[in-house]
Amino acid sequence: MIALAFLAALCAVCSAQIPTPCNSPKQWIGERTLFDPSKKFYERSRVAYDEENMRTRFTEYIEAGKEKDYFDVLHLYATKKEYRVNMKTKQCNETTLTHSMRQVGVPDNATYLYQAELGPVQIPLEHLTVAVFGGNYTEDNVKYMSYVTNPGCIPVMDRYSNSVTGFIETHYYDIHVGAVPEERFAVPEDCKKDAQY
Repeated sequence: MIALAFLAALCAVCSAQIPTPCNSPKQWIGERTLFDPSKKFYERSRVAYDEENMRTRFTEYIEAGKEKDYFDVLHLYATKKEYRVNMKTKQCNETTLTHSMRQVGVPDNATYLYQAELGPVQIPLEHLTVAVFGGNYTEDNVKYMSYVTNPGCIPVMDRYSNSVTGFIETHYYDIHVGAVPEERFAVPEDCKKDAQY
């Protein structure tokens, strides 16, 4: 009887240790690299991320095959606007966003998969613990895996796949958590001069 009670208590303690989805920072500035191996697509960009006000800004360097381009891209999800400036030609394209803002980090409906150490664990301060969560975005049938620091829930990497886009992997680094300066989300000057106000 005592053994059964001990086993039940042990199971309760072990199941209580399974991480639940954590809250990633809602505002940050950092960098990312994005890969789509099937399309030979590579993007490196500076990122300003503001989930609270539903907006993102990317200064992108893109390689697609042998083509190379540079873009300044502002997404204002609250007004469903995208401003995309080709930094070589200074041409601005203003379009209507047709997708909702995708959260960077761990979605609320994510399932804990596992935890891992990045780097040599036997050397102090030379490794990082990441928690890995996965799930599906039902809106566009995308399967995802999100890798975040544990503790902190800072995004490290995302992997997405579906039948339309294929497999995409994104790495995040040099993240500075906190409020993003308002000027980072100003409409690009090249778009203002084309606008009819």
